Amino acid sequence: MQRAFTLRHRFVAAVVLMAGLTMAPTRAHAASKEIIALQTQVQQLLDMVQRMQSTLDTKFGLLQHLVEQTADNANQMSQTVTALQQKLNQQNDSLGGKIDATSGQVQSLNDSVDELKTRIAKLDKSIQDLQNQLQNVQNPPAGAQPGEAGVAPGSAPGAPNQPAGAAPSSTAPPLQETFQAGLRDYNAGKYSVATGEFQDVVHYYPMDNLAGSSQFYLGEIAYRQKDYASAISSYNAVLETFSGNPKAPAAQLHKGFALIQQGKRDSGVHELRQLIQRYPQTPEAAQARSKLSGMGVRTSAG
Repeated sequence: MQRAFTLRHRFVAAVVLMAGLTMAPTRAHAASKEIIALQTQVQQLLDMVQRMQSTLDTKFGLLQHLVEQTADNANQMSQTVTALQQKLNQQNDSLGGKIDATSGQVQSLNDSVDELKTRIAKLDKSIQDLQNQLQNVQNPPAGAQPGEAGVAPGSAPGAPNQPAGAAPSSTAPPLQETFQAGLRDYNAGKYSVATGEFQDVVHYYPMDNLAGSSQFYLGEIAYRQKDYASAISSYNAVLETFSGNPKAPAAQLHKGFALIQQGKRDSGVHELRQLIQRYPQTPEAAQARSKLSGMGVRTSAG
């Protein structure tokens, strides 16, 4: 009995072993197929990743090339712009220097012309005085002799007008004191008193440079009193007889202002443009430019 049980037990164990051996290849075979499928999928994924990496590398290389090309173009453009800017600056500097030199030459030429005009005016005055003297000598007034003591040929006793270069008569007021008194009264607003003093300078010393300054201040008084016609007349006296006077630029500037105040816009603009051309580097020329700019007018006729 015991032996039968042992045999039986062995038989069952053999059957189980055989069944296990029979089933083992089937499971191993199924597992192998799954692994192969997984390996295939992994390989496919690896191939896709490699292809994507290759595509990305290619596109990145192209993009990098484009960036480098763009940077080179930008650098070249920057260098070109810098070179053009330097060239323009050099041309502007050169042109500015030429303009300054030309303006200086024009102003120097105008100064020379003004000085020559002043000398010619004084010479004309001297010739006129000599002609008057000669006429008086040839035709002496009744009751007077040409060589009478105390009476100079060509002038009545106490006459204020003197030949150019001659000393003023004893009745003439002192030049410097009279002019300075007129200037003080002008600055103090005593226009009627200052007018008389400036007129004395012009009357007794007609060819002295202070007479030109006195004419200017007579024009200024008339301008402040809105007597623009008289102001223009005084300014013209400065510009025509004393064109080399330091007050000449201001006289031409204020003449232009007076013409504009009279409603003579074109004449005033013309006067201011002439001032800029004749005295380009003066403060009066800067004021003329500002005035024309405020009127919407160009500083030159061109």
